[in-house]
Amino acid sequence: MESLVSFLPIILLFVIFYFLLIRPQQAQQKKRKEMLSALQKGDRVVSIGGIHGMIKEIKEETIVLRIADNVNIRLARTGIERVLGENE
Repeated sequence: MESLVSFLPIILLFVIFYFLLIRPQQAQQKKRKEMLSALQKGDRVVSIGGIHGMIKEIKEETIVLRIADNVNIRLARTGIERVLGENE
């Protein structure tokens, strides 16, 4: 019984650590994965490097991003940080 009581603070610390750090990070990763899989041609996006553009073409692992008239760049799908809304 005493050994269980001595491990209780460690167990409690792990539970707190799980709910404050691990679980929110897993939720954030899931949300990002869903966002990347929902990308569509014509979406306005911002890359991780801060480049704004419109998706011109989507392949399995790469995206062609139109950043200006007749200026297209190819980047990894994972290089997209967020999708811009209508008013952004």
